[in-house]
Amino acid sequence: MCRATVESNVGTGSTDSDSDVGSGLNTGILYLMIIPYVLVGTVGLLWYKSSRKKNA
Repeated sequence: MCRATVESNVGTGSTDSDSDVGSGLNTGILYLMIIPYVLVGTVGLLWYKSSRKKNA
């Protein structure tokens, strides 16, 4: 739905602000994709360090 809105805005008249909206939308999507991986990686790292400390 967001993609359709951006495409219709760009299709009606391409200006710098439309380009900025598309760029901001792409940045937001990448941000939302990265957050779960960072959280899982952090939990995994803490779990690994805790496990290693118990074995030592």
